[in-house]
Amino acid sequence: MLQPRYPDEVSNNATGVSMGINELVNWKPPADAAQLKVAEPFKIKSVEPVCQTTRAHRKRVLRGAKYNLFNISSRDILLDFLTDSGTGAMSQAQWAALQQGDESYAGSVSFDLLRDTVRDLFGFKHVLPSHQGRSAELVLMSHFISKKGLVVPGNLHFDTTGAHIEFQGGVIREFPDRRIVDLDDLSLFKGNMDLESFAPYVKKNHRNIPLVVLTATCNSGGGQPVSLANVAAVGKICRKYRIPLFVDSARIIENAYFIKTYEPGQSRKSIRTILREFLSHTDGAMMSAKKDGLVNIGGFIATNNEDYFDSFRRYTILFDGFVTYGGLAGRDLAAIAVGLREAIDLGYLKHRVSQAAYLATSLWKAGVRMVMPPGGHAVYVDARAFCPHIPVRQYPGHAIAVALYLESGIRGCEIGTLLRGRDPRTGRDRTKGLDLLRLAIPRRVYSYNQLDYAIDAILRLKKKAHTIRGVKFVRESPFLRHFTSEFALI
Repeated sequence: MLQPRYPDEVSNNATGVSMGINELVNWKPPADAAQLKVAEPFKIKSVEPVCQTTRAHRKRVLRGAKYNLFNISSRDILLDFLTDSGTGAMSQAQWAALQQGDESYAGSVSFDLLRDTVRDLFGFKHVLPSHQGRSAELVLMSHFISKKGLVVPGNLHFDTTGAHIEFQGGVIREFPDRRIVDLDDLSLFKGNMDLESFAPYVKKNHRNIPLVVLTATCNSGGGQPVSLANVAAVGKICRKYRIPLFVDSARIIENAYFIKTYEPGQSRKSIRTILREFLSHTDGAMMSAKKDGLVNIGGFIATNNEDYFDSFRRYTILFDGFVTYGGLAGRDLAAIAVGLREAIDLGYLKHRVSQAAYLATSLWKAGVRMVMPPGGHAVYVDARAFCPHIPVRQYPGHAIAVALYLESGIRGCEIGTLLRGRDPRTGRDRTKGLDLLRLAIPRRVYSYNQLDYAIDAILRLKKKAHTIRGVKFVRESPFLRHFTSEFALI
């Protein structure tokens, strides 16, 4: 059962199982998904109305949007699971921090607050704000990818990370845990780097590797967490060959919660302690604070390396502005600092992870094949199993997302062949991997009753899945094509 284990409830070995670097503990599903429901650790102070639409209206909306859900106005969405990035609800403390934001161009007190918070929670001395995660990726890749053909390994890069690598002329190389594609395997920590293939590759090719990026949790792999043992092993390999290791930390606090809950020896540690230990094996972190920072905009890069920081800030000044605001207003910096503190609260994390577990487990027990165990921020439906009649090259994940909106007014997002894009060397779709429909849950926004509506809608759609049609490109964008391309039904 996906519940937190507090220090006074369990022994230091939370699972009672000895776990080595390559050993994973299995997740145990509850008898009834309703057992996963957790009372909200907050009260609702203001509400935003949403609109129920007719099927005929949604059909017209889809045609007008060229069957790209990113083109649909939020006015026409009932439940929005497109992304959990920047879509959460801020707290009263964060709104108060906005009023206290210091808008000085340089030397903002709000920056001092953010810097000190990141130093305390993450353990890094140097903090460089960015307007969001992809801005941090631009700075990072502009520095490290100095020539075409350099390879950036990772467990599974997310879409914007991969796009920035390729935009700078780099090459993506991924080493996901081999069990991450096995949807019948209930092992935990399937977001790990596959050390058996990663280590020999680095040994042979280390001169062509400018950095390694580890994504925790592994969004493209179903939101699966990375273990503390795994990051320690990856860090050891990187240090051996003097390769910098950076962590895509957008959901690292959720990752720390999984470590506390399931990794042996970690249950008595605080989330802050786990975060600092995790990142101690790395050279730095980049973060979209729009996720675990609990804000609507913002991000940062953090490192202890003086040389990296000196180079990074030159790019920030060029692309985003002065180093103490990085493209953000001072009020945004203050809101991130407060949000990071709120995100490490165990009551919040328990509710956050339990919502994803409830949605995923309810669908799974009803026969919907999906990525399991549940991740911390989203549910990932196996599109190929949901619509076996749709070939991979007709993008089944996107096809289901379109059909789900038509059915219910719910907006989801494809994570699969469409998002991975084309191999720049061959021009072919990257079909290796899973094709998924992702339902990302905004933080502190939806109730369990609204999740029940989503469950009912997906199960209705499953009964007539044979009627869902594949999609084809009408206009294909060269980078991050899922954002702006246009489609038609086949």
